[in-house]
Amino acid sequence: MVSSDLPTVAGATVGKGRLGSDSGQTSDKPLVELRHVDKFFGNLHVLQDINLSVHKGEVLVLLGPSGSGKSTLCRTINRLEPIDSGEILIDGEPLPEEGKELTRLRAEVGMVFQSFNLFAHKSILDNVALAPRKVRHMSREDANNEAMRLLDSVGVGDQASKMPAQLSGGQQQRVAIARSLAMHPKVMLFDEPTSALDPEMISEVLDVMVDLAHQGMTMIVVTHEMGFARQAADRVVFMSDGQIVEQGTPSEFFDHTQSDRAKEFLGKILAH
Repeated sequence: MVSSDLPTVAGATVGKGRLGSDSGQTSDKPLVELRHVDKFFGNLHVLQDINLSVHKGEVLVLLGPSGSGKSTLCRTINRLEPIDSGEILIDGEPLPEEGKELTRLRAEVGMVFQSFNLFAHKSILDNVALAPRKVRHMSREDANNEAMRLLDSVGVGDQASKMPAQLSGGQQQRVAIARSLAMHPKVMLFDEPTSALDPEMISEVLDVMVDLAHQGMTMIVVTHEMGFARQAADRVVFMSDGQIVEQGTPSEFFDHTQSDRAKEFLGKILAH
Protein backbone atom coordinates (compact mmCIF):
# COMPACT_ATOMS: atom_id res chain seq x y z
CA MET A 1 0.00 0.00 0.00
CA VAL A 2 1.20 3.52 -0.79
CA SER A 3 1.61 5.78 2.21
CA SER A 4 1.18 9.55 2.50
CA ASP A 5 4.92 10.00 1.99
CA LEU A 6 4.66 10.19 -1.78
CA PRO A 7 6.11 13.29 -3.44
CA THR A 8 4.28 16.34 -4.63
CA VAL A 9 3.05 15.60 -8.14
CA ALA A 10 1.98 18.35 -10.52
CA GLY A 11 1.50 20.82 -7.69
CA ALA A 12 -0.39 18.69 -5.20
CA THR A 13 0.45 16.07 -2.64
CA VAL A 14 -0.23 12.50 -3.66
CA GLY A 15 -1.27 10.38 -0.72
CA LYS A 16 -3.29 13.15 0.95
CA GLY A 17 -6.36 12.09 -0.95
CA ARG A 18 -6.25 14.84 -3.56
CA LEU A 19 -4.58 16.01 -6.69
CA GLY A 20 -5.39 19.56 -7.76
CA SER A 21 -8.28 21.45 -6.25
CA ASP A 22 -10.88 18.68 -6.16
CA SER A 23 -10.26 15.06 -5.28
CA GLY A 24 -11.17 12.72 -8.11
CA GLN A 25 -11.89 15.55 -10.52
CA THR A 26 -10.17 16.16 -13.85
CA SER A 27 -9.50 19.51 -15.47
CA ASP A 28 -10.78 20.57 -18.89
CA LYS A 29 -7.27 20.98 -20.31
CA PRO A 30 -5.68 17.70 -21.46
CA LEU A 31 -2.45 16.79 -19.71
CA VAL A 32 -1.53 14.39 -22.53
CA GLU A 33 -2.85 14.84 -26.04
CA LEU A 34 -2.19 12.84 -29.22
CA ARG A 35 -3.33 14.44 -32.46
CA HIS A 36 -3.50 12.42 -35.68
CA VAL A 37 -0.53 10.27 -34.66
CA ASP A 38 0.76 7.74 -37.18
CA LYS A 39 3.57 5.25 -36.68
CA PHE A 40 5.05 2.71 -39.10
CA PHE A 41 7.43 -0.19 -38.59
CA GLY A 42 8.54 -0.61 -42.19
CA ASN A 43 5.36 -1.21 -44.14
CA LEU A 44 3.38 -2.07 -41.02
CA HIS A 45 1.06 0.78 -39.99
CA VAL A 46 1.10 0.20 -36.22
CA LEU A 47 -0.64 3.43 -35.16
CA GLN A 48 -3.29 4.79 -37.49
CA ASP A 49 -4.48 8.38 -37.02
CA ILE A 50 -4.60 8.16 -33.22
CA ASN A 51 -6.47 10.99 -31.48
CA LEU A 52 -6.53 10.72 -27.70
CA SER A 53 -6.65 13.09 -24.73
CA VAL A 54 -5.90 12.27 -21.09
CA HIS A 55 -6.77 14.77 -18.39
CA LYS A 56 -5.07 15.52 -15.10
CA GLY A 57 -6.02 12.95 -12.51
CA GLU A 58 -7.46 10.53 -15.06
CA VAL A 59 -6.58 6.84 -15.16
CA LEU A 60 -6.74 5.52 -18.71
CA VAL A 61 -6.32 1.80 -19.37
CA LEU A 62 -5.34 0.60 -22.85
CA LEU A 63 -6.67 -2.85 -23.70
CA GLY A 64 -6.39 -4.92 -26.84
CA PRO A 65 -4.90 -8.07 -28.35
CA SER A 66 -1.17 -8.51 -28.83
CA GLY A 67 0.02 -6.45 -31.77
CA SER A 68 -2.81 -3.94 -31.50
CA GLY A 69 -0.43 -1.01 -30.99
CA LYS A 70 -1.17 -0.23 -27.35
CA SER A 71 2.42 -0.58 -26.08
CA THR A 72 3.72 1.38 -29.06
CA LEU A 73 1.23 4.14 -28.31
CA CYS A 74 2.38 4.22 -24.69
CA ARG A 75 6.02 4.47 -25.72
CA THR A 76 5.40 7.34 -28.15
CA ILE A 77 4.24 9.57 -25.31
CA ASN A 78 7.84 10.13 -24.17
CA ARG A 79 9.36 9.51 -27.62
CA LEU A 80 10.86 6.14 -26.79
CA GLU A 81 9.20 5.41 -30.11
CA PRO A 82 9.35 8.30 -32.59
CA ILE A 83 6.19 9.00 -34.58
CA ASP A 84 5.98 9.45 -38.35
CA SER A 85 3.29 12.11 -38.37
CA GLY A 86 0.96 13.93 -36.02
CA GLU A 87 1.64 15.70 -32.74
CA ILE A 88 1.96 14.80 -29.06
CA LEU A 89 1.53 17.43 -26.34
CA ILE A 90 2.39 17.15 -22.65
CA ASP A 91 0.60 19.74 -20.50
CA GLY A 92 0.02 21.84 -23.61
CA GLU A 93 3.62 21.70 -24.86
CA PRO A 94 4.50 19.84 -28.08
CA LEU A 95 6.85 16.95 -27.41
CA PRO A 96 10.20 17.82 -29.05
CA GLU A 97 11.96 15.31 -31.26
CA GLU A 98 15.32 15.56 -29.49
CA GLY A 99 17.61 17.74 -27.38
CA LYS A 100 17.41 19.30 -23.93
CA GLU A 101 13.73 20.17 -24.24
CA LEU A 102 12.89 16.54 -24.86
CA THR A 103 14.96 15.55 -21.83
CA ARG A 104 13.11 18.12 -19.72
CA LEU A 105 9.67 16.96 -20.83
CA ARG A 106 10.64 13.30 -20.42
CA ALA A 107 11.37 14.07 -16.78
CA GLU A 108 7.67 14.94 -16.43
CA VAL A 109 6.63 11.51 -17.71
CA GLY A 110 7.41 8.52 -15.51
CA MET A 111 7.46 5.08 -17.09
CA VAL A 112 7.34 1.58 -15.68
CA PHE A 113 8.17 -1.22 -18.13
CA GLN A 114 7.48 -4.95 -18.36
CA SER A 115 11.07 -5.57 -17.31
CA PHE A 116 12.20 -3.71 -14.25
CA ASN A 117 15.24 -2.01 -15.86
CA LEU A 118 16.95 -1.44 -12.52
CA PHE A 119 20.70 -0.82 -12.44
CA ALA A 120 22.03 -4.24 -11.44
CA HIS A 121 25.27 -2.84 -9.98
CA LYS A 122 23.58 -0.26 -7.74
CA SER A 123 21.70 -0.70 -4.48
CA ILE A 124 17.94 -0.29 -4.33
CA LEU A 125 18.38 3.07 -2.60
CA ASP A 126 20.80 4.29 -5.27
CA ASN A 127 18.45 3.14 -8.04
CA VAL A 128 15.74 5.46 -6.73
CA ALA A 129 17.97 8.37 -5.70
CA LEU A 130 20.17 8.56 -8.80
CA ALA A 131 17.87 10.42 -11.22
CA PRO A 132 16.79 13.12 -8.73
CA ARG A 133 20.48 13.80 -8.06
CA LYS A 134 21.55 13.83 -11.71
CA VAL A 135 18.51 15.41 -13.34
CA ARG A 136 16.87 17.44 -10.55
CA HIS A 137 20.26 18.30 -9.00
CA MET A 138 19.15 17.33 -5.50
CA SER A 139 21.78 16.86 -2.85
CA ARG A 140 22.72 13.26 -2.06
CA GLU A 141 21.19 13.58 1.41
CA ASP A 142 17.88 14.97 0.15
CA ALA A 143 17.69 12.45 -2.68
CA ASN A 144 18.42 9.55 -0.33
CA ASN A 145 15.84 10.78 2.19
CA GLU A 146 13.16 11.06 -0.47
CA ALA A 147 14.14 7.69 -1.92
CA MET A 148 13.71 6.08 1.48
CA ARG A 149 10.29 7.68 1.93
CA LEU A 150 9.21 6.35 -1.44
CA LEU A 151 10.60 2.87 -0.85
CA ASP A 152 8.76 2.77 2.46
CA SER A 153 5.59 3.94 0.73
CA VAL A 154 5.63 1.01 -1.71
CA GLY A 155 6.55 -1.47 1.00
CA VAL A 156 10.21 -2.18 0.25
CA GLY A 157 12.03 0.26 2.51
CA ASP A 158 13.62 -2.64 4.37
CA GLN A 159 15.28 -3.71 1.11
CA ALA A 160 17.07 -0.40 0.46
CA SER A 161 20.60 -1.68 0.99
CA LYS A 162 20.17 -4.78 -1.18
CA MET A 163 21.00 -5.23 -4.85
CA PRO A 164 18.20 -5.79 -7.38
CA ALA A 165 19.07 -9.47 -7.89
CA GLN A 166 18.33 -10.07 -4.20
CA LEU A 167 14.70 -8.98 -4.59
CA SER A 168 11.68 -10.80 -5.97
CA GLY A 169 10.14 -9.66 -9.23
CA GLY A 170 7.26 -7.99 -7.42
CA GLN A 171 9.65 -6.13 -5.15
CA GLN A 172 11.77 -5.00 -8.09
CA GLN A 173 8.72 -3.66 -9.91
CA ARG A 174 7.66 -1.71 -6.82
CA VAL A 175 11.18 -0.24 -6.71
CA ALA A 176 10.75 0.73 -10.37
CA ILE A 177 7.50 2.54 -9.49
CA ALA A 178 9.23 4.36 -6.62
CA ARG A 179 12.05 5.34 -8.97
CA SER A 180 9.59 6.92 -11.40
CA LEU A 181 7.75 8.72 -8.61
CA ALA A 182 11.02 10.20 -7.36
CA MET A 183 11.09 12.45 -10.44
CA HIS A 184 7.74 14.02 -9.47
CA PRO A 185 6.14 13.16 -12.82
CA LYS A 186 2.97 14.76 -14.11
CA VAL A 187 1.88 11.46 -15.63
CA MET A 188 2.87 7.83 -15.16
CA LEU A 189 3.01 5.35 -18.04
CA PHE A 190 2.78 1.63 -17.26
CA ASP A 191 3.58 -0.78 -20.10
CA GLU A 192 2.26 -4.19 -18.98
CA PRO A 193 3.97 -3.84 -15.58
CA THR A 194 2.83 -7.24 -14.30
CA SER A 195 3.38 -9.38 -17.40
CA ALA A 196 6.83 -10.58 -16.29
CA LEU A 197 5.72 -11.46 -12.76
CA ASP A 198 4.74 -14.76 -11.22
CA PRO A 199 0.99 -14.83 -10.40
CA GLU A 200 1.49 -14.46 -6.66
CA MET A 201 3.52 -11.28 -7.17
CA ILE A 202 1.03 -9.52 -9.44
CA SER A 203 -1.32 -8.37 -6.68
CA GLU A 204 1.40 -6.59 -4.69
CA VAL A 205 2.22 -4.42 -7.71
CA LEU A 206 -1.42 -3.84 -8.64
CA ASP A 207 -2.16 -2.78 -5.04
CA VAL A 208 0.41 0.02 -5.35
CA MET A 209 -1.04 1.07 -8.72
CA VAL A 210 -4.61 1.06 -7.39
CA ASP A 211 -3.53 3.28 -4.51
CA LEU A 212 -1.84 5.70 -6.92
CA ALA A 213 -4.99 5.78 -9.03
CA HIS A 214 -7.24 6.46 -6.06
CA GLN A 215 -4.92 9.25 -4.92
CA GLY A 216 -5.20 11.13 -8.20
CA MET A 217 -2.07 10.25 -10.15
CA THR A 218 -2.57 10.66 -13.88
CA MET A 219 -1.90 7.22 -15.33
CA ILE A 220 -1.87 5.55 -18.74
CA VAL A 221 -1.75 1.79 -18.24
CA VAL A 222 -1.28 -0.97 -20.81
CA THR A 223 -2.42 -4.16 -19.14
CA HIS A 224 -4.28 -7.45 -19.47
CA GLU A 225 -5.42 -7.24 -15.84
CA MET A 226 -9.19 -6.84 -16.22
CA GLY A 227 -9.73 -6.50 -12.48
CA PHE A 228 -7.44 -3.48 -12.36
CA ALA A 229 -9.22 -1.94 -15.35
CA ARG A 230 -12.61 -2.36 -13.66
CA GLN A 231 -11.44 -1.11 -10.28
CA ALA A 232 -9.09 1.75 -11.06
CA ALA A 233 -9.76 3.07 -14.58
CA ASP A 234 -11.74 6.19 -15.32
CA ARG A 235 -11.74 5.25 -19.00
CA VAL A 236 -10.95 2.12 -20.97
CA VAL A 237 -9.62 2.43 -24.52
CA PHE A 238 -9.75 -0.69 -26.69
CA MET A 239 -7.32 -0.94 -29.61
CA SER A 240 -7.04 -3.35 -32.49
CA ASP A 241 -4.86 -3.27 -35.61
CA GLY A 242 -3.36 0.10 -34.73
CA GLN A 243 -6.68 1.86 -34.25
CA ILE A 244 -8.84 2.96 -31.34
CA VAL A 245 -11.96 0.85 -31.80
CA GLU A 246 -13.95 1.70 -28.71
CA GLN A 247 -13.67 3.62 -25.45
CA GLY A 248 -15.78 4.34 -22.40
CA THR A 249 -16.04 3.95 -18.66
CA PRO A 250 -15.26 0.49 -17.26
CA SER A 251 -18.97 -0.15 -16.87
CA GLU A 252 -19.72 0.93 -20.43
CA PHE A 253 -16.90 -1.13 -21.86
CA PHE A 254 -17.27 -4.34 -19.88
CA ASP A 255 -21.05 -4.43 -19.47
CA HIS A 256 -22.23 -2.74 -22.67
CA THR A 257 -19.53 -3.51 -25.24
CA GLN A 258 -20.38 -1.98 -28.63
CA SER A 259 -17.93 -3.34 -31.22
CA ASP A 260 -17.75 -6.93 -32.40
CA ARG A 261 -13.95 -6.86 -32.10
CA ALA A 262 -14.09 -5.86 -28.43
CA LYS A 263 -16.80 -8.44 -27.74
CA GLU A 264 -14.59 -11.13 -29.29
CA PHE A 265 -11.59 -9.98 -27.22
CA LEU A 266 -13.50 -9.93 -23.94
CA GLY A 267 -15.06 -13.30 -24.72
CA LYS A 268 -11.61 -14.87 -24.95
CA ILE A 269 -10.09 -12.98 -22.00
CA LEU A 270 -12.94 -13.38 -19.53
CA ALA A 271 -13.50 -17.05 -20.38
CA HIS A 272 -10.23 -17.97 -18.66
